[in-house]
Amino acid sequence: MCAQKTQDLEAKLSPPQSLGSFEMGRNDVDVVCTYGKIAVWFGRKVPDYIIAQVLIGISKVDPSTVHEFEIICDFDEITEYESKGYILVSYGKTAGGYRVNYSIPFSNKKALFHLSRFVLEELQKGEVRKDFYWNGSDCDIQRLYQEFRNSIDSWELKAINYKTEQQTSR
Repeated sequence: MCAQKTQDLEAKLSPPQSLGSFEMGRNDVDVVCTYGKIAVWFGRKVPDYIIAQVLIGISKVDPSTVHEFEIICDFDEITEYESKGYILVSYGKTAGGYRVNYSIPFSNKKALFHLSRFVLEELQKGEVRKDFYWNGSDCDIQRLYQEFRNSIDSWELKAINYKTEQQTSR
């Protein structure tokens, strides 16, 4: 089990149970963690510093986390995104330019800065949902909760779902 188990979680997590999902946040941010993904919802009124704290908190707990996104742009713009710390995954000619896939590594502070700016731009149009991919375990999820709770005001636990063993009828 986790060496840094927190007291408030100790009552909710029992050693033989594995987490299915863990939901936490506040009224303007919602984070749902599973083993492969962190799904984040940012409300329209979320302050910019909270966006930064969420992204930095994730990078502290698991710097191997990535965000993948696709864009259609001119060929010359491909290197502009790479200069922001984004990693080119693939590209191909399409109607209107090039369809380009990037991976944004949370280990790169420059890439995180540009990701937070991108989220802020999207928030001008409405709420924003982002999926981040990681290899989080029960311990990582608890560490992430603790990181957010220590750095973001009004952060709370919203829901915990446990994995249940599937019954086989054969």
